[in-house]
Amino acid sequence: MTARERTGWADVAKGVCIVLVVLWHVVTKHAIDAQGAGPVTDAWATLNAQLLPLRMPLFFLISGMFAVRAVTAPSGASWRRRAARLALVYVIWVLLQTFALALTPGFDTARAENPLELLAQLTISPTNLWYLLALAVYLAVARLTRDLPTAVVLPATLLVSAAAATGALADFGNLWQVVQNLFFFLAGLRLREVVERFAAGIRPLGELMLVGAYVAAAAAVGVLGMRQWPGIWPLLSILAVLCGVGLCVLIDRRAGALAAPLRWIGRRTLPVYVIHMIPLALLDAGLRATGLRTAPAWEAVGPLVLTAVVIALSLAAHAVLVRVGLRVLFDPLPGPGGRSLRNRGIADQPKSASG
Repeated sequence: MTARERTGWADVAKGVCIVLVVLWHVVTKHAIDAQGAGPVTDAWATLNAQLLPLRMPLFFLISGMFAVRAVTAPSGASWRRRAARLALVYVIWVLLQTFALALTPGFDTARAENPLELLAQLTISPTNLWYLLALAVYLAVARLTRDLPTAVVLPATLLVSAAAATGALADFGNLWQVVQNLFFFLAGLRLREVVERFAAGIRPLGELMLVGAYVAAAAAVGVLGMRQWPGIWPLLSILAVLCGVGLCVLIDRRAGALAAPLRWIGRRTLPVYVIHMIPLALLDAGLRATGLRTAPAWEAVGPLVLTAVVIALSLAAHAVLVRVGLRVLFDPLPGPGGRSLRNRGIADQPKSASG
């Protein structure tokens, strides 16, 4: 997408998704682990759980939309360079996290304790950075299947997603998520024009109806314990993604004060994604020491405050690292003529570019 085409709801969606990713980790790795946490923390955990069908599927849908040019280019050099960049960024930050998180042993996230575990995390057992590895794999799959009809590819990957959602795959870290979300990346790639027409036609009343349908469906899935029923989770995610697209379109059209910062963050998702776990772990250690983690006021507003602080620290760290000549940590393969990714976001990264 050109700079003009990128301005709008897609970048708002990327901003929303990366904020939700950080909020998810704040709640699951900081708030609910606090000894003595009360009902307010439980409410945050419940809200986070209801956003699971939205957060990563929407990110991958946008990623697929931004990947069309690379996947369909005749030479194939563009998608290979993108995939290689993503894989290298994944390796670099898994290694950096392994050493950085050793400083906070009480923080609840996967960290390799020996070379064999590290090898597994770099291959078959992805860490919290699994989104990068997934995008690299998805680009390869999209290229290899580019000549197959959409009517074959999307139903086949929807079935794969449904199987992964049932828990049929062995629990290798986040590998099941890599398998489960392929459908949404390919849907964004192959149905980009359909998604854009849907976005152009969204209206407040239609969005309200979609949100109502999603709330009712999510409640039914939770109450009836249908999470792992075959086909239920991907269908719920499709409904959530439609809601998410519509909401981001309306924010972009009607809420400029909110849309502007979301678009700004949405164009800087990569540094937030790869860095945020480190400041979160350090802040968690500090808050553990103060004993404030279960104070009623902190339980209520802490997740929002901590999410904002972690995003700000991640972007500040990125600026410092780039300033001292370490852009290679985010862009290990500059493009032809030394062209760099600079501040482009994860979803369209790299580009000549959601998830």
